[in-house]
Amino acid sequence: MQSFSPTELQNKLLQGEDIMLIDVRELFEHQNFNIGGISIPLHAIFDQKEKFENNKPIVVYCQKGIRSQIAIQRLQQKFGFNHLINLQGGMDAWKKTIVV
Repeated sequence: MQSFSPTELQNKLLQGEDIMLIDVRELFEHQNFNIGGISIPLHAIFDQKEKFENNKPIVVYCQKGIRSQIAIQRLQQKFGFNHLINLQGGMDAWKKTIVV
């Protein structure tokens, strides 16, 4: 599974790379703090799989990086997606690494 550290992701975003962000936490978690992108809670990823179907890289994130790993594994197994990237450590790591 491909992954980015918070620093790698921030650098790519600052350089203007075309990366989609998907937050698989619950909506209230997304509303409390997020780095952009769209909110698709883990339990709804199959219902909204069409949002994952494009050719640009998609960084999937959650609070600690575990739910995003699960989401990526499920989408890869069921649909063969190969353009999904996990944010290592999720929002916890982002908050510790990146000045917010």
